[in-house]
Amino acid sequence: MNRTEFIVATAIVLFLAFLFGWFAHWLIHRFTRINQSEMGEVDKLAQQLHEAEEAREQAITWFQDREAAHANQLAQTEAELRAAMEGLREARAEAEELRAYIERMNAS
Repeated sequence: MNRTEFIVATAIVLFLAFLFGWFAHWLIHRFTRINQSEMGEVDKLAQQLHEAEEAREQAITWFQDREAAHANQLAQTEAELRAAMEGLREARAEAEELRAYIERMNAS
């Protein structure tokens, strides 16, 4: 193979590679093309997705606030319960002391 044949063969290979690349690009472009009605639908779906994400964030915030409020209310209720139980314990002890005092007075 002389120099001229090598240049021609290389040119043919490069031209065929160019044609193959152009054809592949055309096929990809042909199958992935989106028309305006589809683009409008994509925009509409994107807007709905954005609104759904905002609603989700608002719901999460609301639930976190409610959870904090319930946790606070639970802590207050538990504190009140502890205080009531302590008061009941003291009242029982006082009642026992009074019973014992009355029994001693009746026994005397």
